[in-house]
Amino acid sequence: MKLVLVQPPIQDFYDTKVRLQPLGLAYLKAAVKKYLPEVEVVIKDFHQGRGRRTVALPKELATLKEFYPFPDQSPFSLFHHYYHFGASFETLAREVAEEKPDLVGISSLFSPYYREVLRSAEAIKRKTGSPIVLGGSHVSAAPELMLENPAVDWVIRGEGERPLVELIKAWQSGKGLEQVPGLGFRQAGGLVFNPPGDPFPIEELPLPDFSDFDQRLYGYEKRPMSFVITSRGCPHHCSFCSVHSTFPAYRKRAALKVFEEIKGRYEEGYRVFDFEDDNLTYDREEMINLCRKIKQSFPSGEIELLAMNGISYHSLDRELLQWMKEAGFTHLNLSLVTSNPGIRRENKRIQAMKPYLQIVQESSQLGFKTVVYQILGLPGESLDSMIRTLLLNTRLPVLLGASPFYLIPGTGLAKRTPKQTEAELVRSRLTALGLETDPIKREDVYTLFIITRIINFFKGLRFTKNLISLEEALETARNQGKRSAVGVDLFQQLLGEGRLYAFTKDGFQQLPRFKTALFFNFWEKLELIQTQEGRVIVK
Repeated sequence: MKLVLVQPPIQDFYDTKVRLQPLGLAYLKAAVKKYLPEVEVVIKDFHQGRGRRTVALPKELATLKEFYPFPDQSPFSLFHHYYHFGASFETLAREVAEEKPDLVGISSLFSPYYREVLRSAEAIKRKTGSPIVLGGSHVSAAPELMLENPAVDWVIRGEGERPLVELIKAWQSGKGLEQVPGLGFRQAGGLVFNPPGDPFPIEELPLPDFSDFDQRLYGYEKRPMSFVITSRGCPHHCSFCSVHSTFPAYRKRAALKVFEEIKGRYEEGYRVFDFEDDNLTYDREEMINLCRKIKQSFPSGEIELLAMNGISYHSLDRELLQWMKEAGFTHLNLSLVTSNPGIRRENKRIQAMKPYLQIVQESSQLGFKTVVYQILGLPGESLDSMIRTLLLNTRLPVLLGASPFYLIPGTGLAKRTPKQTEAELVRSRLTALGLETDPIKREDVYTLFIITRIINFFKGLRFTKNLISLEEALETARNQGKRSAVGVDLFQQLLGEGRLYAFTKDGFQQLPRFKTALFFNFWEKLELIQTQEGRVIVK
């Protein structure tokens, strides 16, 4: 028997190409090989390394043309073209057919791309006739939508390793599917969803199988990168997060096992390791143990450690930060969400502000490059509250990571709202610029999003003095390349004319949806900008 596991293409304005290694599929392959060694398993990645092409903007996103009207080449640019990232559906189906599969599994991780998953399934079904099973976080949150498509034979909710192994066993033996945990299937014209059941113990899972991966496709700054996890799930229950749809309980791997995995990947040629945990540092002592082992075993600078999925500052302190730095961590991605205590409480965000401020200062002293993420347009939060968070982080030695809010199926917030329509699922992406509410409008989120680009323009400047004026900062920027000089011109036009322009090959084009009044509301409250290096620009 042959199983083909597929990472499908996506369509959007942009792509996070450094985070596309299909780790979940590699875990599935390893589990099937462990428990069913007679089954041949092949992973086919139709997303990474397959190029891109411009496609038509779907009707559900048509309003965004007004917000992304020009191919802006300035430092403040957002998006313009809408792309298909990855192989065409025809190529995907042909290559899968060439494998002569008996069964095909397709990953469906993110809700806005569910249609690309279904189109992949339809193309494969037409070409091969093979049975198709879908899994992933979107399937766990919206299983009915996916199973209603006639090209889909089964769906798996929750962790996929045990259900996939049990599905193959039941299918090969001809036994009923009722005992396969987490399986959804059609029966007598209706949909049946089995209870999820218990997953394999995390320490019994074999290491993910990377044998189908071309190291050259999964890299960071020209060095091969491997994804790794130390845990599954998260002990917190933030209302905007859907992790519990797939991983209901938090489970931790032993530090020694994780270290052995990293050491093995190093021997395979990997030099950068990105931890994709949902809460990497929750078990503080195990994280210190891991960092200690890594420091003792690898020369300084030989490997680089990242946590691009983000780190909760709640469990950080100076000692842990010091160990992380010595082990090879260079960057910190911290999730603040908002500085508003009431909004944090409403969203079950337990982290307090005082520890956050302390961690930011300590991480800067230790030399980390820190990005802090704020959600723009979180339901219930006012514009003034969002501006206060922006002002706070503008004064700190961090880059601003802004994420316009989008509603994800399976989250606490989604459960308190009417079931999302298919159009709303397509819009559940950062680039859709949030959900319009009263009084927060898309123009507000769009403007705040661009403001973060403007502030990061200043935060990214390099100068030797500890403190300079805004005029000196602008002169410094003008001398740091053509694109930077364009940023200076645009910023001065914004201050002088009250208009923001895009910079295109046809010259300056005004961005009509940018709310200059909102910008000046923010700018008039701003006193200083602190760069990532801790230097200060004073207005």
